[in-house]
Amino acid sequence: MKPLKRILVAVKDPSARTMPAVRKAAQLARASGATLELFHALSETVLVDALEARRQSLREYEVQRRDAALKRLETVARRLRKHGIEVATGAEWDYPAAEALVRHALRTGADLIVAERHASRHVAGWMLAYTDWELLREAPCPVLLVKQARPWHRPVVMTAVDPFHTHAKPSRLDHALLQASARIVTDLRGKLRIVHCVPPAVMVGAALAPAPVVFDTNAATISRARKALAAEAARLPLPSHQLKVVEGSAREAIPQLAKSLGADLVVMGALSRSGLKRLFIGNTAEAVLDALPCDVLIVKPGKFETKVERRSRGAQLIALPTAMGA
Repeated sequence: MKPLKRILVAVKDPSARTMPAVRKAAQLARASGATLELFHALSETVLVDALEARRQSLREYEVQRRDAALKRLETVARRLRKHGIEVATGAEWDYPAAEALVRHALRTGADLIVAERHASRHVAGWMLAYTDWELLREAPCPVLLVKQARPWHRPVVMTAVDPFHTHAKPSRLDHALLQASARIVTDLRGKLRIVHCVPPAVMVGAALAPAPVVFDTNAATISRARKALAAEAARLPLPSHQLKVVEGSAREAIPQLAKSLGADLVVMGALSRSGLKRLFIGNTAEAVLDALPCDVLIVKPGKFETKVERRSRGAQLIALPTAMGA
């Protein structure tokens, strides 16, 4: 992750009484000297018939709503400026919200996007909300998903890396994860914990055996992982840190580690792939992210290119169909 110069904050509701994403983005901006932009995407559907009934043009409605959003954002920005933070505000008609945010990040050259975790409405309660998933998948820069309202105070930053670089994972991604974590820990005077999960030993039951047969225990693998993790961390100038290797699947081990270590922020890597696996390694990413009890920073390889179109869509218009025979 590049040094933070411009942080883009997605403000879902400019009139909200509390804004955890804004608060934590401000902590990062103040500590790193980055500028902050509070951005609201006006992505709701506009009913043309309702405008006609009020005798209001689409242009008038768009300006009215945009000005109201900017006014609320400016109220928040003024409070932040009192703390010596350079803050800009922006509001645009564009949809869907995730793409609108990605487009704005591309235009402004944002180094980090900060957004609050959306409530999930999926049938499966653990699944990420659509907006979150699209943002993580398409964002051109790292994304910080804020899940906890309390502000950071010397946060414990847990970074999940893979020193064996399995699943064609490039070593440069682990370097980016560690560099991003080191910056945050240094700026916020936090604590760094570097972890790796070793898959459980495979147990196979023989047809005539009275009990399952374990072909190999994970003792040797865990030992190699500890050495590889130490070597990975030694390649970079990192602040004081602790290394931890545990046995278990990522789906269960990462959330459990975050809880046991008291992590305030978990830093994870993402890979762009085709088909169903075009983001993250494996198919447990949503489960891991939702199960984490803390904030999450997602970092991608440096050569990632988003597929989101650069041109804004403007307001989303819908006109009710005319009744038959009317």
